[in-house]
Amino acid sequence: MPIEPPPTRWDFPTPDNLAGGDLVGQGADLEPGTILAAYRHGIFPMPVQHSGPMAWWSPERRGILPLARLVVSRSLRRSCRNFEIRVNTAFDQVIEACADPRRPGGWITREIIEAYERLHELGWAHSVEAWTPDGKLAGGLYGVAIGGFFGGESMFHRERDASKVALVALVNMLREAGDADQRLLDLQWCTPHLASLGAIEIPRAEYFDLLKKALSLPLPPAFGGPLPPQ
Repeated sequence: MPIEPPPTRWDFPTPDNLAGGDLVGQGADLEPGTILAAYRHGIFPMPVQHSGPMAWWSPERRGILPLARLVVSRSLRRSCRNFEIRVNTAFDQVIEACADPRRPGGWITREIIEAYERLHELGWAHSVEAWTPDGKLAGGLYGVAIGGFFGGESMFHRERDASKVALVALVNMLREAGDADQRLLDLQWCTPHLASLGAIEIPRAEYFDLLKKALSLPLPPAFGGPLPPQ
């Protein structure tokens, strides 16, 4: 089970007093307790630039992937048979690959990497990895799990469909934990790529309703939670 860190010294806005726009604050720190408090308030950190204060976001139109809506094409289904799925065996490699500065639109700074590695050590941040039969890391994703909530942060691939295969595996893990209709897979913003896999946008108020329900659920077994009743 994850280890609860010391509480944050910062106050995050509640759903009732969030300002308009996606950006809701700047500053604070990236201590484990601060990041977890943010997620529990529907907020996540993402720098605007590689220097300056940290930015905190709560999109007015939130991207999520309802587990029942995942789109698995015939070709993706075939690709799923080409990789071995592992969990938390190469977290550092996954986040470093996601932070590769050669990737367009890269936003993951060294400060973010170190913060999420600390969360991983405490049992809150997780990687889902796709490996080739000859033992090479082909792709994966990482994010934060709190109860029935999983906040997806980033994904990468080195071989075709590898990141999508990791996403399919993540959805299956969340489904198998039980109460699939109440679990929340948060994608922050809905891009055209994610929409092709079934992601949708919902209003912020609806997101907070889903978040409250999801946080009350047990952690999936894949991430250290209890096995669901048979």
